[in-house]
Amino acid sequence: MADHYDILVIGGGINGAGIARDAAGRGLKVLLVEKDDLAQHTSSASTKLVHGGLRYLENYEFRLVRESLKEREVLLAAAPHIIWPLRFVLPHDTGLRPAWLLRLGLFLYDHIGGRKLLPGTRRVDLRRPPHGDVLEPRLTKGFEYSDCWVEDSRLVVLNAMDAAAHGADIRTRTACTALARAGDRWTATLTAQGGKQENVTARAVVNAAGPWVDEVLGRALPGESHQNLRLVKGSHLVMRRLYEGEHGYIFQNGDGRIVFAIPYERDFTLLGTTDVGYEGDPDAVAIDQDERAYICNAVNEYLRTDISPADAVWSYSGVRPLYDDKAANNSTVTRDYVFEVEGGGSEPPILSIFGGKITTYRKLAEHALERLEEAGLAVGGAWTRTARLPGGSIDPLAVDRFIADWQARAPWFPRAGIVRLVRAYGTRIAAILGDKSSLSECGELMGGNLYASELAYLAEHEYARTAEDVLWRRSKLGLHLDDAGKDAVARWFDRNVPGG
Repeated sequence: MADHYDILVIGGGINGAGIARDAAGRGLKVLLVEKDDLAQHTSSASTKLVHGGLRYLENYEFRLVRESLKEREVLLAAAPHIIWPLRFVLPHDTGLRPAWLLRLGLFLYDHIGGRKLLPGTRRVDLRRPPHGDVLEPRLTKGFEYSDCWVEDSRLVVLNAMDAAAHGADIRTRTACTALARAGDRWTATLTAQGGKQENVTARAVVNAAGPWVDEVLGRALPGESHQNLRLVKGSHLVMRRLYEGEHGYIFQNGDGRIVFAIPYERDFTLLGTTDVGYEGDPDAVAIDQDERAYICNAVNEYLRTDISPADAVWSYSGVRPLYDDKAANNSTVTRDYVFEVEGGGSEPPILSIFGGKITTYRKLAEHALERLEEAGLAVGGAWTRTARLPGGSIDPLAVDRFIADWQARAPWFPRAGIVRLVRAYGTRIAAILGDKSSLSECGELMGGNLYASELAYLAEHEYARTAEDVLWRRSKLGLHLDDAGKDAVARWFDRNVPGG
């Protein structure tokens, strides 16, 4: 007999993982399926920010900005190990947005979201260090404001882990290949990557398949037209560090868009993003030459030292599954989330999600469950607003002290390695180092400060099945390890994770 669930969630990005966590914490029996790895697509291809979206104010999306700004501090408190404050410098450039408009936008940004933990906006003299030797001489004044940085793919994994801790069944590399109503429930065929199939039933389906959301709808409701998506590609370049300091820059572009320059992985600078309409296979998305040139040209308008696409050490791209609001420009399509609910009452519902931002995923999950309740599913009360994510039981203003405590507790481990482990795992660093007293107890050294004991933790607790899962999603160690180190990680998974 097929297993029966209250909710089947299709899609292991941030929206699917967030909904699975929220629903499981309310006592519902939840199954999440993801055809690839968690966060393998859109949710690992962001600009890595938990932010209000300053430029959305120009599109009058005040509700979205307000909700995002409120969530910024909620998430900072929930996961201060993978989310931390970041100051941005916005230069004023003559001929673009006037200074009064920037001041007004930043005033709203400081006040409409109930900011408590983060410092407010201040004026900056760009002729002085650390900006004077970095930016073009014409740039003399600007503004500094607060947002937050996030390890985006780790945020997805932590939500999946917390969902599982509350009883959810999380299955990666498992596709929903058939979906149909059968009386008061859905029946679904699940196909694992090895080809094994099984059938399950559910009282409700959440379609959080991102770029494939219309495809899932077409499978569930054949014969109906589903063309709600507008796919927009966003691409990023990673360069060797372009400037000193831990601040980011937000550069205005002549086309009305903005480009970020952000300190990344200690030794690098992250640049992006683009907004390009996309009609290809979401599995095959990649940066193109025009995007590379666009990013470099935009940054070169501001930095004294020019860069070129050839300077990039890495790039990544993702497809944003936005709701098609018929906006003329890809950069002005709403980033707000939209739900479509089919069924309810005597028919089991399917809720499909279009759009959304990493910053608002938790509120999106609450609202999704409210919509399922309206469709007849008893869901219980909301609970995630004050709940910590795995590893997040640290004072957001005392992470450095927590790092120092662990450096004192494990003086035998490289100091830089402790910083990396705390920033990845928070209090769960104890599961990796807590019972050890020497490097020899950590197993094989892969390179840098990555040991086999950490890989074992990732395979056992974080759904990692391949070297790529670790090197480019659970971490960005792919930027730091040489080829020998990457090969060592791959061999470890070949030996220890069959079928990975």
